[in-house]
Amino acid sequence: MAEAIQKTLRDSAAMRWTALLLLALAMFCSYIFMDILSPIKDLMQETRGWDSTAFGTMQGSEVFLNVFVFFLIFAGIILDKMGVRFTAVLSGAVMLFGAIIKWYAVTDSFVGSGLETWFTNHLNYIPVFDELGVSPFYEGMPASAKFAAVGFMIFGCGCEMAGITVRRGIVKWFKGREMALAMGSEMALARLCVATCMIFSPFFAKLGDEVSVSRSVAFGVVLLCIALIMFVVYFFMDKKLDSQTGEAEEKDDPFKISDLGKILTDSGFWIVALLCVLYYSAIFPFQKYAVNMLQCNLTLTEPAADSFWASPSVTIVQYVIMLVVAAAGFASNFMKEKGKKYGLLAVSIIALVTYCYMGYMRQSAESIFAVFPLLAVLITPILGSYVDHKGKAASMLVLGSLLLIACHLTFAFILPMFKGSAVGGIVIAYITILVLGSSFSLVHASLWPSVPKLVDAKVIGSAYALIFWSQNIGLWLFPLLIGKVLDKTNPGVTDPTQFNYTAPLVMLAGLGVAALLLGLVLKVVDKKKGLGLEEPNIK
Repeated sequence: MAEAIQKTLRDSAAMRWTALLLLALAMFCSYIFMDILSPIKDLMQETRGWDSTAFGTMQGSEVFLNVFVFFLIFAGIILDKMGVRFTAVLSGAVMLFGAIIKWYAVTDSFVGSGLETWFTNHLNYIPVFDELGVSPFYEGMPASAKFAAVGFMIFGCGCEMAGITVRRGIVKWFKGREMALAMGSEMALARLCVATCMIFSPFFAKLGDEVSVSRSVAFGVVLLCIALIMFVVYFFMDKKLDSQTGEAEEKDDPFKISDLGKILTDSGFWIVALLCVLYYSAIFPFQKYAVNMLQCNLTLTEPAADSFWASPSVTIVQYVIMLVVAAAGFASNFMKEKGKKYGLLAVSIIALVTYCYMGYMRQSAESIFAVFPLLAVLITPILGSYVDHKGKAASMLVLGSLLLIACHLTFAFILPMFKGSAVGGIVIAYITILVLGSSFSLVHASLWPSVPKLVDAKVIGSAYALIFWSQNIGLWLFPLLIGKVLDKTNPGVTDPTQFNYTAPLVMLAGLGVAALLLGLVLKVVDKKKGLGLEEPNIK
């Protein structure tokens, strides 16, 4: 029996991590599409007439069906009843379908079409949703933004379904092993999407003599085709695992709807869910406006058109350097020999400094914010391994919230003080963005691996779905709120690089304060109920 176990894919470290790589690459591609328009908000206003309210409403629409039609809850039930591999392929197909709709909405072909006329004249009033103030459309919203919102809603269903599926898949392959490290590593790779998106979305939009935002979205569509392929490959790998272990996707103790009551009555679970809502609402909606915020608070001078720093080739060079930062920093965590470990670490730091210097020379807000995940890639394996072997997940959630508050207040009050200082402002921006990325790592590496400690294995898909559903409320609300607050606090401002971002940033810092308080409550509940959140995963 022991020999048979040793032959299973799950007991091979190489196969476990290959499965993780497939899932992480798929999420990497999907997260790029999620933020594909974020670094070109100014171009959307210039070429498609989307003001901050239209932009924010469209961005918030991604989670509308998940939240208000409860699709994400159904996705969790599908996952628990149909299994990881079926749901993975289904989510990939749904994402791709929605992405194609969004792409067509921002193409020149949409302009003047019958669809544009229809969307201009319809969906200006949605009964019930308008009364509740949660409609994904409004009268006067550009037709292209409405149709893009429809596609983004469909994409959002697939993306969030993929998110809970990937976490369930990691639990399946890594439970009892290095699960926090695996989840943290998945996040580290997937979050490189931020840098990829920030660098390449403007690159494709501005490629050639004519600006075209549809090229950026088309780039995202191609990546989602790759994501679907990754899920198909994982399907066969996961099926092979089940044939080796004799397990089935549907367990002997099958999922029942009544099992959801065990989740809904667990106070520890709901504290974790609410903390997730507060923290992620202060990160993901911010990403959608971060580039524009930097454009408004930094003194940036475009390099000469005929210089290397303005050429398309610099984008490729900077992205390669970014990959060196990520790969060397990530690999350094797994080196046993001190010489190799510190050698790779030195390479990563030198490459990071080089990357930052190139961002400064390019005078590009997108390039500056793209540094966001790089420190996270370096420290996430350390944090995940620490949680696996030492625990302290609840304490890490508290620390992550403290860093989040500090970063948003720095953006709100300190960064604007350096406007006019070409070097000082960019240095402050880089440091704050890197710290924000490390805060994200702290929360991600500690929050998601804690969920299996709170619920039974057979309902873990539904548990993740409920957390994602709660999280999606914030991801719907806050992009919309940021856009509305921007328009309200900047009356008459038409230049997209002249907005005052103080009010939205203070609002996001307030979410961090609420997350901090909830994290402290979680520590008390954990100690009182013995949830095991401060205990290691590997015993």
